Amino acid sequence: MVIPAAAAAWFLPFVLPICFYVAFTDMREMRIKNHAVVALALVFVVVGLVALPPWQAPWVPGNIGPIFLTLPVYGWQLFHMIVVLIVGIVLNAAGVMGAGDAKFCAAAAAFIWLGDLMILMIILASTMLGAFFAHRLAKYSGLRQIAPHWESWDRGKQFPMGLTLAGSLAIYLILGIIHGS
Repeated sequence: MVIPAAAAAWFLPFVLPICFYVAFTDMREMRIKNHAVVALALVFVVVGLVALPPWQAPWVPGNIGPIFLTLPVYGWQLFHMIVVLIVGIVLNAAGVMGAGDAKFCAAAAAFIWLGDLMILMIILASTMLGAFFAHRLAKYSGLRQIAPHWESWDRGKQFPMGLTLAGSLAIYLILGIIHGS
């Protein structure tokens, strides 16, 4: 994996509680709350200064369309947030995803290294399958009685993607600690 193991280790203790909260509230209310998304973004902005200090890291060249830029890794990771937010807004306007999911993806994008995109897609697909079947199993079994008033039980075919997105980010960071560069 491309993500530095030390950076993943710095981020995980702060990101993990937010991921649990996002998964829980999305199952309970079928919404990802804005304060959770803001907290996730702030974790990267603040902890990222320690994990990826821009004043010590080498500056990496890259292209944004026809524009050539050289930024520290911290800057490129922040740029991921902007790009994913724009894509998320378009997908939300097209009805493909919820607004909370789009905002969470944008905040989470800062933690994902571009070289790990294929690994992330595998994690996301696996987590989506596991979360979907576990949610449906709980929905149609006696496990539903543990939390009988959750909104996600009664939304028909809709599924709380925050469970999948938060789980994928947590798994990515855990694997980053174990297998990171």
